[in-house]
Amino acid sequence: MSRKTGKKYTAAFQQVELKPYSVEDAVPLVKKVKFAKFDETVELHLRLGVDGKHADQMVRGTIVLPNGLGKSKKVLVIASGDKQREATEAGADYVGGDDMVNKIQNENWTDFDAVIATPDMMRGVGRLGKVLGPRGLMPNPKTGTVTNDIAQAVKEVKAGKVEFRLDKTNCIHCPVGKVSFEANALVENTNMLLQAVVKAKPAAAKGKYVRSATICSTMGPGVHLDVTPYNLKAV
Repeated sequence: MSRKTGKKYTAAFQQVELKPYSVEDAVPLVKKVKFAKFDETVELHLRLGVDGKHADQMVRGTIVLPNGLGKSKKVLVIASGDKQREATEAGADYVGGDDMVNKIQNENWTDFDAVIATPDMMRGVGRLGKVLGPRGLMPNPKTGTVTNDIAQAVKEVKAGKVEFRLDKTNCIHCPVGKVSFEANALVENTNMLLQAVVKAKPAAAKGKYVRSATICSTMGPGVHLDVTPYNLKAV
């Protein structure tokens, strides 16, 4: 990080009080202290009181954010027959079958943001775990990315569908929009995502579910959120 960038970050950080903010107060502050010249992504980071090493405490799900993410995702569909035509008509950026599997496997090609596959193609797609898995791109029935309803799946991803999933540190990191969004749109997206994570609380989770929550722009300082309301809802 350059000295100039460091000074900008320090100036932004000094405007954020070390206290929990409501989402409604935090979002305008994130917009106020931004300093990068590009349209930064606004991100939500959650630390949960679960242990993802246990299958019955894994937290994951998907949600279509009401105001989208501010960019159109590149969608790859791996299907066969008429499902390829459905994918193309629905707006998929790349469509194919085993040829796409081979391209990813042989060329390490990953110029896409989401992968949707039909169930009959999963034997081939399953070979791509080492490439797609670490990038969070592996199709999964639980997230609606392994389906025969290709058109609906493509439309949801294009509309702003995001997947949230617990990482190895029991945290969730997820985008909720762009700094250029109106504050009320970011607030709505953030609250919707928080509520979805709360609804996904595992029955095996004990104690405080949402340990901490921070919202920030790509380059900006984190603003701590008051997690009390979400723990009350989670009980």
